[in-house]
Amino acid sequence: MSKNFKIVIPARYGSSRLPGKPLIELSGKPMIEHVYHRALESGAHEIVIATDDERIQKVATSFGATVVMTDPNHENGTERIAEVVEKLDWNDDDVIVNLQGDEPLIPKSLIEQTALSLIEHPDAGMSSLCTPIDCAEDAFDPNVVKVVLQNEGYAMYFSRAPIPWDRDLYRSGQDNMTKLAPVYRHIGMYGYRVSFLKDYLKMKSTALEQAECLEQLRALCYGVKIHMGVIDEAPGHGIDTPSDVARVEAILSATN
Repeated sequence: MSKNFKIVIPARYGSSRLPGKPLIELSGKPMIEHVYHRALESGAHEIVIATDDERIQKVATSFGATVVMTDPNHENGTERIAEVVEKLDWNDDDVIVNLQGDEPLIPKSLIEQTALSLIEHPDAGMSSLCTPIDCAEDAFDPNVVKVVLQNEGYAMYFSRAPIPWDRDLYRSGQDNMTKLAPVYRHIGMYGYRVSFLKDYLKMKSTALEQAECLEQLRALCYGVKIHMGVIDEAPGHGIDTPSDVARVEAILSATN
């Protein structure tokens, strides 16, 4: 594929569950370095780590990364990336992949697919990924975000609720999942066109975004198209809890 895309890795030091998460050591390296190497494997044209903390800046520059210091008061990673775009004066048509700083196992193929969705769909302002859900427990779990797609693969809506809602089947309970239409789990990896990020800074938070606590609904409410790539299965474990650290370190140790 064309490598004409960039990657921004947002990395905050503050975390309610794991303070200093980007600097947690995994197999002898800080987590942010593992994520940076996943970015390098994708062949992206340019890679930037966006942080609000000098400790992360110091570590990232020590292994050769480009770092942009950003405002500590951003509400989400999209705002942080928008600040990077503004500071570096990137072109409106540039494609940016938001690679989360707590995804040290992310395969390069998913980074490339996220970028390719935007490169091949010039009418989209964003791209993301989803994977089929095959069990009712996940379909009804509010921590598993669902997405409904239209025929061309663009997102119609994201929700923590079980969508699409099978009126007749679900009337009898939540033991079975609908087979009338695919049920997709949203994978929180995003691609952005720079022109969208510039507009995003002017978009006010919406009621739907606040109700569902899903920032991508802001884009849909303002008419931005989000193209979704469908993948066979969810990517490797991210890190949110101490137990995740041990699990991911074991995987990294086995593959190195």
